[in-house]
Amino acid sequence: MEFQVTVLGANSAIPAHGRNQTSQLVNIGNNYLLIDCGEASQIQLRKFKLKFSKIDFIFISHLHGDHYFGLMGLISSFHLHKRSRLLTIFGPNGLDEIITVQLKHSNTRLNFPLRFVPTQSDGIQLILEEKNFRVFSFPLKHRLPCTGFLIKEKPGLLNLIKEKLQETHVPIDAINKLRQGRDVLDEAGNIRFAVEEFAHPPKTPRSYAFCSDTVFDPEIVPYLEGVNLLYHEATFGQDEEKRAADTLHSTAAQAGKIASMANVGKLLLGHYSTRYQDLSPLLQEAKAEFPESYLSEEGITYEVE
Repeated sequence: MEFQVTVLGANSAIPAHGRNQTSQLVNIGNNYLLIDCGEASQIQLRKFKLKFSKIDFIFISHLHGDHYFGLMGLISSFHLHKRSRLLTIFGPNGLDEIITVQLKHSNTRLNFPLRFVPTQSDGIQLILEEKNFRVFSFPLKHRLPCTGFLIKEKPGLLNLIKEKLQETHVPIDAINKLRQGRDVLDEAGNIRFAVEEFAHPPKTPRSYAFCSDTVFDPEIVPYLEGVNLLYHEATFGQDEEKRAADTLHSTAAQAGKIASMANVGKLLLGHYSTRYQDLSPLLQEAKAEFPESYLSEEGITYEVE
């Protein structure tokens, strides 16, 4: 199953140096999720020829404009393209009012149903469950109520050992149980076909965590433990550590520390301040704390593996 993250915007509050504000498109099993929606999000979706018409879920981390100012434009484009399918938006309280007011005063009656689900900033919450994945929100410390998002792949069906099945002539109903990870019992309750004997070891489900604007906060580490890919804001370099703390943002080195503490697979940096045209110093600072650190670059798709 595909599990990919395409970066649409990697800058912080202001577009600069050819970079735009925060937005990402996640494809998990051909389900498309948009995380944050900075000003140029729909332009970026078109530029990189991504399937934005397939987006059914949008997640907004908080109500600073660089994370949601592109939302109304995207909703309007969906409407103009005669969308009829449900769109669900997850975000902080107040976002529903912002959307409603703009629709009201533009006299727009959408062609499609729009559902708003308010997020909470008090602990980890399961906010979406689909056939192949779950999405959780968790609190971040910023100047406004703000949440991160954790996307977890569900365990899939097991791959069975074909030669073993053919040798033993396992019936179809037993095969279905084995693929679900269940031993097959006989009438006396004894194991007739054992999963460990007929199935290959299960693949470990993959996970992706998105940490939007946040001060350096080790309290989020339990939410991120062992994720395959972590995106964590890295607005400033270490030379601006005090400014990062004052504005409740993080440095690249602090993002690296969080990744190391959480024992993640790889770290993506983002939300760069406009003061950094050259991002290599930020990358070097993060790598000093966590070698598997990478700059998120717009238009690049990152595999969750």
